[in-house]
Amino acid sequence: MPARDLALLTEAAQAAGEIALRYWRKRPETWDKPGGAGPVTEADLAVNAMLHAELGASRPDYGWLSEETPDDPARLGRGRNFIVDPIDGTRAFIEGDASFAHSLAVAEAGRITAAVVYLPARKALYAATETGAATLNGQPIHASGRTEPAGATLLTSKPNLAPEHWREGRPLPFRREFRASLAWRLCLVAEGRFDAMLSLRPTWEWDVAAGDLIARRAGAHVSDGTGDAIRYNAPEPLARGIIAAPEPLWRAIRSALR
Repeated sequence: MPARDLALLTEAAQAAGEIALRYWRKRPETWDKPGGAGPVTEADLAVNAMLHAELGASRPDYGWLSEETPDDPARLGRGRNFIVDPIDGTRAFIEGDASFAHSLAVAEAGRITAAVVYLPARKALYAATETGAATLNGQPIHASGRTEPAGATLLTSKPNLAPEHWREGRPLPFRREFRASLAWRLCLVAEGRFDAMLSLRPTWEWDVAAGDLIARRAGAHVSDGTGDAIRYNAPEPLARGIIAAPEPLWRAIRSALR
């Protein structure tokens, strides 16, 4: 089933990319969500509507969790669930940056079994199943072999390097980089282009579900900010941050955090 789900997610992600690119760099209608939840565009909703319809028609027994759909507690009683972010990196999308992604995953019993992250403006499709290799455009990818923080690259936002988050009052000696999409950050670690990624803020499942599996199947260690594995399709679908890195580097980060 994961292989068939992966084929379905791949086809759906590519269709999502076609929709998103119709709006990209064409000044889509944009507004702010209530409660400071960030911006949304007409493209987000168009992609979400297509994915909900197409994936739901193909797997009517699966539940549904998406950033752009009101949460339905009925998903908690389903054996498998789609976890979807129609456009991860909406601010980048609005700015005309190419670093937005479609993040699609299937969860079963708290774990991710199939995952796709697709960046249509970059023509980059990352994918994995729970038993297969992580791939980029069909070719296997692997996390870096970095073991020490000195000189390593860390994808994270500046607030995560604030002294209060670190036991010694200062972060480890990483070279910091940033990308808008959390899903893509995880994939960049999977690809070995960057050594680690870190987010200490509460993190919605749809932002990281697909990238989590892809990074792990590429050889990275992935956990929440406390060091525990993330269990997906939770009643409140929020993870306590996320850390992804080769295991020796992951241990160094986790032990240095408060």
